[in-house]
Amino acid sequence: MAKFSITCDEATTICDKSQYGEATFLEKIKLNVHFLLCKICGLYSKQNAKMTKIYKMKATDCKKEHRCLSIEEKEQLKKELQELEA
Repeated sequence: MAKFSITCDEATTICDKSQYGEATFLEKIKLNVHFLLCKICGLYSKQNAKMTKIYKMKATDCKKEHRCLSIEEKEQLKKELQELEA
């Protein structure tokens, strides 16, 4: 059982890797064993999954919006950049 024991820091790292499909099978087993012993890391995992889902939904919404700067906005930005260079 000691082989499957990991710290909370390791658990959060594996949790993050797992969300992006980068965790190995053994890491996922270690993570689930850790969740049996540590409810805080289990909560972290749930919250992390929820935030990832919300972020992906927002990213999808942002891709649908095509907003371009107007000519006036472009000129204003150009002027501000030139002032910074001076």
